[in-house]
Amino acid sequence: MEAFSTPTISESTVERRTGEGSSVTRATDTAFQDRVLLGVSRTFALTIPQLPTELRRAVGNAYLLCRIADTIEDDAGLTAEQKTHHLGTFNDILDTGDGAEAFARELHLRLDPSTPAAERGLIRECTRVLRITGGLDPRQQAAISRCVTIMSRGMDRFERDRSPHGLETLADHERYCYVVAGVVGEMLTELFCAHSVRIDARRQALMSRAVRFGQGLQMTNILKDIWEDLERDTCWLPRDVFLRHGFDLGRMQSRRADPAFDRGMNEMVGIAHSCLRDALAYTLLIPRREAGVRRFLLWAIGLAVLTLRKIDRYPGFTSGDQVKVSRRTVRAVVSSTSALSASNLALTAIFSLAAGGLPVEAPAPRQQKRRNHMEMMQ
Repeated sequence: MEAFSTPTISESTVERRTGEGSSVTRATDTAFQDRVLLGVSRTFALTIPQLPTELRRAVGNAYLLCRIADTIEDDAGLTAEQKTHHLGTFNDILDTGDGAEAFARELHLRLDPSTPAAERGLIRECTRVLRITGGLDPRQQAAISRCVTIMSRGMDRFERDRSPHGLETLADHERYCYVVAGVVGEMLTELFCAHSVRIDARRQALMSRAVRFGQGLQMTNILKDIWEDLERDTCWLPRDVFLRHGFDLGRMQSRRADPAFDRGMNEMVGIAHSCLRDALAYTLLIPRREAGVRRFLLWAIGLAVLTLRKIDRYPGFTSGDQVKVSRRTVRAVVSSTSALSASNLALTAIFSLAAGGLPVEAPAPRQQKRRNHMEMMQ
């Protein structure tokens, strides 16, 4: 695994670029961060406030930086060359603190009109987010900068392979999930460890499961959003898995019911389910007294498991809205996991109940898992 040696942003450097650095400015920047988070993510706007205050500030900041990179990748109005340019500039800003205002102005003008208003506002005001980054603890900055750099570079690489016919292999699919989510699991682990000596004592065990935690959430989102992605001529599913079941992803445009496609989806659900089992094991390693961190993790896992259940029950769905978890279900996940968050036995039982009937990936040999993980890190 790479060392956390990415250069960090100096708070004084960011203040020198913006001309602001007062406590009032820091308070308004934090208020902006909290407000824009509500606009760009329903799930994380729910889970991040469960964290302790300083950790909440760092995780919220990290999420918004990742969202900036994601907005660049997904924008329909940017060419592949422009995406490469803006992602590279964004990485340079994270390294040096230079050029944030010019980056924001140029990118905001180039965004497609269809880009959601909340994301346009995030890009326009991203200097506020970067000022918060500059005021974080150096260990937090290093973890966040490493994550965003790997994510941006990985997105740029996969942008060139973007296709409505899917990625070539399951290994490619897992590499994609690593650069957009597995690395986030590693970053969160580092932030949790910087926050708590008790968590830091379990760092090695947590890091061994961190990638699978992020991948489980991402794979669930990919399965839920397959038809919306296809409308943008994009598919992140692995061709080899579906071909093994007799379905060519090049036929997805027809949207005709096909048992072979359903069998491929069943296998993908099993892989995501297995990742979420590791995500639960990751969560149970968090000390019980860190209740806010546990809630943050449990709510995300619970919503993902219930989404997989809907996908598994209705493989013929044609829109992500058809398998989206209802607000009533969200409330049930929140109340049940919060009430049981201190009991590992109860949490394991409720996970098994929620995941009942889902297919499970056959476990790979331990040595093979290590080799695959090292390939994703390259």
